Amino acid sequence: MELRHLRYFLAVAEELHFGRAAERLHIDQSPLSRTIKELEGQLGAPLFVRTTRSTRLTRAGKLFLRHVPRVFSALEQACASVHAAAAGYHGELRIALSDGISPERFSFLVMLCRQEDPQVAIHFDEVSLTQQIKGLHDDCYDVGFAQSAEVGDGILTSLAWSDPLRVVIPVRHPLLEHARVPLKELLRYPLVLGDASACEGYNHQIGRVLRTVDIEPVVAERMLSFDLMLALVSAGFALMLAGESQIATSRQSNIVTRPLAGRTPMLATYLLRPDVDASPELERFVARVAALEAETGEVSSGTHDHDDIDQ
Repeated sequence: MELRHLRYFLAVAEELHFGRAAERLHIDQSPLSRTIKELEGQLGAPLFVRTTRSTRLTRAGKLFLRHVPRVFSALEQACASVHAAAAGYHGELRIALSDGISPERFSFLVMLCRQEDPQVAIHFDEVSLTQQIKGLHDDCYDVGFAQSAEVGDGILTSLAWSDPLRVVIPVRHPLLEHARVPLKELLRYPLVLGDASACEGYNHQIGRVLRTVDIEPVVAERMLSFDLMLALVSAGFALMLAGESQIATSRQSNIVTRPLAGRTPMLATYLLRPDVDASPELERFVARVAALEAETGEVSSGTHDHDDIDQ
């Protein structure tokens, strides 16, 4: 079995169309079909059911698809490790990022890593929360950041940082008459939330806040990134809830923020890592995150009356 077989299989499995897969691979459809037949012969099972109208995975094909992406991920990581060693690095950290975490906080953390551990190569991968959890179990990542602590057995979680939750409002909106926005007033207007897969932890925390009142929110749109969510608010399309540091780096000029009325909820970001012995590089990284949270936590506790959303 060659990598070519796996690459061709993955293209067909994702496209579920031999013609589109061939175009994506920049090859003719005939060699693609032959390669898939070779692979099925080596595995001793059909991977696809192909008719004149559709292509779908067999049960064996679905099982095979669970594992093939990890082969390419492992290969990419192996290449990155070799490149890091060739560049003079003496260790590495593989970090997964989910839920559109605060660029301001994360940028400062990476800057500290570069200053205090310059010999450690750092690799980043933006993935969904589900992919991050699976990758931590499969040794694809050493550590990750997400906005959920509900990650199951085998994964350790700790608070990385938390931000006061803010209502993001377009300029000249009626809600701006409130210095602190009542949640019931907020829910009179459409909201933009995160995509269900890309922002799973964020949506979970925001959902807990919205469920404190007996009003069903009107969701105008679900977006993959916070930049797009903020752009929709700036355009007057909807309102949103976001952490203070998430908004701080926004370049949108037509938005205003307000706190919610009552006690200020906090949007929590968690550090996730496998429940196994940590490398020295990871131990130093975890300690650095804990020190950063202790420092920022003292500032937050002195300036905000709050509840953590996901505690």
